[in-house]
Formats: sequence, structure tokens, C-alpha cells
Amino acid sequence: MTSTLAIALLEIVAGFVLLIWAADRLISGASALARNLGVSPLIVGLTIVGFGTSAPEMLVSAMASVRGAPSLAIGNAIGSNIANIGLILGITGLIYPLKVESVTLRREFPVLALIMILTLVLMLNLQLNQIDGIILIGGLVAVVGGMIYLGVRSEGSDPMAASLTEEVPEGVSTKKAVLWTVMGLFLLPLSAHILVSGAITLAGILGVSDALIGLTIIAFGTSLPELAAAATCALKKEDDLAIGNILGSNMFNLLGVLGIAALIAPMSIEPELLYRDVTVMFALTIFLFLAVSRRSGPGMITRPVASVMLLTFLVYQSIIIHQGLN
Repeated sequence: MTSTLAIALLEIVAGFVLLIWAADRLISGASALARNLGVSPLIVGLTIVGFGTSAPEMLVSAMASVRGAPSLAIGNAIGSNIANIGLILGITGLIYPLKVESVTLRREFPVLALIMILTLVLMLNLQLNQIDGIILIGGLVAVVGGMIYLGVRSEGSDPMAASLTEEVPEGVSTKKAVLWTVMGLFLLPLSAHILVSGAITLAGILGVSDALIGLTIIAFGTSLPELAAAATCALKKEDDLAIGNILGSNMFNLLGVLGIAALIAPMSIEPELLYRDVTVMFALTIFLFLAVSRRSGPGMITRPVASVMLLTFLVYQSIIIHQGLN
């Protein structure tokens, strides 16, 4: 038992490290390659870089679906969204209060709200089948298309589009870009397989559901890139990018992560995932919107607001862990 537990924990740690590194190499390589081939940096930023922070969640949920662990896949997506707001914006807002521009309130929040409602409607029958997966992926294509349209129309003056464009690496040779891309394509699924294998084994040893592991350990680990990016943006006082990354990641998690997993194999949804965890996701998102809404001028994620979000996340995690172990 002890050796099996040690191996499972080693697989999880190694899987996380390799997953995050491989995702970074793939995004850097693919975006540099596209730029070298003449694709507009704006388009590269809005597509390849935009997908980047959700790549770990997508690969892990896809692999979980392949391995017959749908609750792990769903828990990863929902748990990551909860962690993005409660943990990541909570910590980031404590480091440096974030200003939320009115364009974000008018555009990103309504789109995220529609996506959350769509996902909830599809999940109400406690199943996500391949038709649901097609609907979600169709929504993802529409969102990315809308991002490209708005970015091109603004000619790069949109703060979010400009920030993503800046993330496209310059001066990388085509040979190196191809190498990074190939390495990422090979190592991403391998690392996801290692991570999911360790997670399933750990759930079995602890006698808890795959969903609990997905909502806690896996959701936290796959959200580490967002945490690093948000903290960096806060220190650089790039408020728009910090908020935009989180809201964009939450959109991609619901549409892309759940959509890909459902396309691979139909998934049954545990009732508590819907009634408890999806409810928490909605509650945190609504609280964030109300906290930053202003009749005029930008809103603020102040330190008191950030403290409430972080405390909510910690209490939520304590409750689901307590329930899962008892």
C-alpha cells in the first residue's frame, strides 16, 4: 500500500511538471512557427496563445475520458474554474488590487455567463453525450472567431488582443520552433496519461471518488499556469491581461475541456457535481461580477473582495475534502 501510494504521488507530481513544461513548449513553438510562416501575430496571439493556458486541462480531461474516468474530467473543468476565481484572482487581488475596465464587464462577463448557462442546461440530464460535445466545441469555435473578429476590427488596439500579441515569441528560428512544437505534441499526452494514471490510483487508495481528485489536486495543478500568469500580470500592473486570462480560461474550460471529453466518450455526471460544485462556480462568478460592477468608471477587485473569494475557495475545498473522506 505504501509503495503504491508513493508511486501514485510520484506520477502526479511528475505528470504536473511535465504537463506544464510541455504545454509551454508547445505554445511557444507553435506560435513562433506560425509567426515565421507569415501568420499575423494578432491572430497567433488570439488563437494559439489564447488556448495555451487551458491546454493542460484539455489534455487531462481528454485522457481521463479515454481512461473511463468521466468524473475526473468533469471535476477538472469545474474545479479549475472555481480555482481560477477563488484561488487565483483571490491571491492576485491580495498582491495588487486589480482594475476591471468597463469593456471587460460589457463583453467578457456576458459571454462567460451565456457559456455557463449553456453548460448547465446540457448537464441537467446528468449526462454529456457526443451531441453535447459538438455543441460545446461549436461554441468554442464561435468564441474564438469572435475574438479574432474583434481583435482585427480594433487593429490591435484592444488591450486584451494587444497583450496576447505580445506573448508571441520573436527571434525564434523555424528549426527551434518545429522542435519545440514536436516535443510539446509528444509530451503533452504522455504527461497527461501519467498524471491521470496517478490520480485514478490515488482515488482508489484513499477510497474517494475520481471527481474529488479532479476538483482538488488536478484542478489546482492544471491551474498553476494561470496562477503564474496572473501573479506576473499583477506585479507588472497589467490588469486587463490578468482578468482576461482568467475569464478566457473559464470559457475555454467549459467549452473546450468538457467538449473534447464528451466527444471522446459520453459521460455520466454525478448529481453532487451539478448541485454542489456547479453552484459554487456560478456563485463565485456572480459575486465577482457584482463586486466589480460600477455605474461609471472601472471596477476594482479590492483586497477585501479578493479575501472573500480566497476564503470561499478554502472553505469550499475543506468541505468537499471532508465529505469525500467521510
